[in-house]
Amino acid sequence: MMWSRPQSGNSHRESLMMSESRRQVSVTACPLERLRLICLSRGASGIMGLGRMFRLMDDDGSKALNFEEFSRGMQDAGLELDASHLQELFDMFDKDKSGSVSLNEFLLQIRPPLSENRLSLIKQAFNKMDKTGDGVVTIDDLRNVYSVKAHPQYQSGELTEDQILEKFLSNFDTEHAFDGKVTEEEFINYYAGVSSSIDEDGYFDLMMRQAWRL
Repeated sequence: MMWSRPQSGNSHRESLMMSESRRQVSVTACPLERLRLICLSRGASGIMGLGRMFRLMDDDGSKALNFEEFSRGMQDAGLELDASHLQELFDMFDKDKSGSVSLNEFLLQIRPPLSENRLSLIKQAFNKMDKTGDGVVTIDDLRNVYSVKAHPQYQSGELTEDQILEKFLSNFDTEHAFDGKVTEEEFINYYAGVSSSIDEDGYFDLMMRQAWRL
């Protein structure tokens, strides 16, 4: 099996989504929707890195963002808001009114919505790779699922088995944060972005089943 970066239906659909998201950012008043559009304007991978964005924002390692951490993170993400709108956005995320935003609260608000059927397909694909069932896909998991023997760069001696598997895993990582593994959270985030570029449920279903042989 030969691997390339997972595709969001096709590049044309994703390009349209990115262009429309960039256009909508300038005319959307809701700060939460603006942040989501900023992420989508970067393509499916813009959603994929949300969990890591959260962890980078979490300066004190508490696994929750206080208002100061949240404000700096929004600025780094490219969302320019005055203090009152920042507080409004923070309150949208802080559903339990605890004064901090957990990772779960963050992802539930910012990730584009997924239907039960689409989420089920995404989880099926992840579980197919996650042979150990620990919620993280590593090179060892992939060795038990796929053979690289038919890969031309393996046959030519250009790349080793581990290098080919690492290349596949890097498709799901953000540009500056490759750790050689993919969590279920990252996988769902990526395909939430993909899902946003595909209106038809039947097309999304077909794409997932063909891509992952479900």
